[in-house]
Amino acid sequence: MITMDTYATQEAIIDQLRTVYDPEIPVNIYDLGLVYEVKVQESGEAHILMTLTAPACPAAEIIPAEVKEKAAAAPGVTAVEVELTFDPPWTKDMMSEEAQLELGFL
Repeated sequence: MITMDTYATQEAIIDQLRTVYDPEIPVNIYDLGLVYEVKVQESGEAHILMTLTAPACPAAEIIPAEVKEKAAAAPGVTAVEVELTFDPPWTKDMMSEEAQLELGFL
């Protein structure tokens, strides 16, 4: 069950994730569609399910670590688990409309 506090914490985490960028792409990872899910328990424990643009992404070590660090800095967060998945694989269709515009896909 999401209470207002966990919802506010989830929104704060998403705000933090919007400050994380793939070094090669000028759009944040949230708007790129790399974050599939952000769950927050009442205890403040957060679980983030995410992907990368490709399994061999050169920033594969850097991005998940930065996601964990930034999410942990959000108010109300007590712990963060970042899970990488490649199912479903990322496609450009997962990007927000703003991201697609910025990268010239629309």
